[in-house]
Amino acid sequence: MDTNVLVAGLRSRNGASFQLLSELATEAPRFELVVSVPLVLEYEAVLLRLESDLALSRDAITAFLDYLCLVGEPHEIFFLWRPFLKDPKDDMVLELAVAAAADAIVTFNQRDFRRVDRFSMRVIGPRALWEQLGDKR
Repeated sequence: MDTNVLVAGLRSRNGASFQLLSELATEAPRFELVVSVPLVLEYEAVLLRLESDLALSRDAITAFLDYLCLVGEPHEIFFLWRPFLKDPKDDMVLELAVAAAADAIVTFNQRDFRRVDRFSMRVIGPRALWEQLGDKR
């Protein structure tokens, strides 16, 4: 899950990004979040920078990140193809997705991940993923 999806989900309760984050808090989430140390550090840097925009305290952001680390599937990255994409932070998301054998990368910036089809994975927006999951609860 790209950082922009987290930001959108924390900014507003009215959208697929929030629904996906809420899904992670259910007893049996319908998708798996994968995390790595570099990605969580990026999440932290961005969320703390946007602390006032998100109307969350530093403690709330830290607790949220701790929760993501608890429910996320951790993966280490032992290979680097950089640069593969235009943005090195996007490369980090791609490397994690490949290491985790993920089916998809969830992002609003689908255009930035154009070349990932070489890795047999999809790039999908939060709304499309939420619609694919269906409202089965």
